Amino acid sequence: MTLAEPGPVEKGPLRMLERPVPEPGPGDVLVRVRACGACHTDLHVAEGEIPLPRLPIVPGHQVVGTIERSGPGASRRPAGARVGVAWLQGTCGACDFCRRGDENLCDAARFTGYHADGGYAEYMVAPEEFVYDIPDAYSDVAAAPLLCAGIIGFRALRISGAEPGDRVALFGFGGSAHITLQIARHRGCEVYVFTRSKAHRRLALSLGAAWAGAAGEAAPAPADRAILFAPAGRLIPAALRALRKGATLASAVIHMDAIPEMDYGLLFDERVLRTVTASTRRDGRDLLAVAAAARVRVETEIFPLTEANRALARLKAGRVNGSAVLQVA
Repeated sequence: MTLAEPGPVEKGPLRMLERPVPEPGPGDVLVRVRACGACHTDLHVAEGEIPLPRLPIVPGHQVVGTIERSGPGASRRPAGARVGVAWLQGTCGACDFCRRGDENLCDAARFTGYHADGGYAEYMVAPEEFVYDIPDAYSDVAAAPLLCAGIIGFRALRISGAEPGDRVALFGFGGSAHITLQIARHRGCEVYVFTRSKAHRRLALSLGAAWAGAAGEAAPAPADRAILFAPAGRLIPAALRALRKGATLASAVIHMDAIPEMDYGLLFDERVLRTVTASTRRDGRDLLAVAAAARVRVETEIFPLTEANRALARLKAGRVNGSAVLQVA
């Protein structure tokens, strides 16, 4: 499913095309795609809400598949090995950010489904050093959302500074938040969920949330940490109001509409606002290990590859309960 010109997903900007199977270059593996999650970044790409470095492009960066064959120098995994491909696809490895472990901030970073063709296809190529081994506990479909929704939520929880016993507030409750909730509960946190969807509130409570309500409603107590998953700037003041003094709000979105003017008092008392920018390979490895240990349940809605536009349209409308996943093979 190829994007040649961005546009509203309701008008079907992704089109099915037949292409030759790509050849893996030095250090690359050719992955036969089994499943690929659809996330808000794919939506922003399809609709042109973030600058696109190249067109046409095949979106998709929550990929699970098997290695078909390897290029020169790629020998760590045999043909047939099950692997995952995530958003971060390459870095320079030499800059200050890379050397100190912040490879997600590398100025030369490349991303799957953005700089290079991604997983909305039967085959794709990825650098072997940037693919992940998938835990046996997860099917292809269930594992796919872990590779972005899971990793980004995990990083957001990490940089929020959440500790066992903390109250963690989640704003927005889609593919990433429903995984993050379970990891936070596994760590001994109490979780509050703010979402406008009654179906999402029911899911949150079934997964262990202590409370669920709409943004603007009063939770039982101020939160120690908060994570914003919805790309709505208007929710930042609401999230800050939900925090105690000295607490941290982490924004886990890649694109957001305008943040409204707000009273400085919402940031006063040493509240902290941080953003999540992509993730590191360490985040990915740690998330997959924690998800398996915590027996994280991944809620999915499955679509055939040909219905990628419909999957993104349902995501845009907030009608996916959990994560949307394209079943490719």
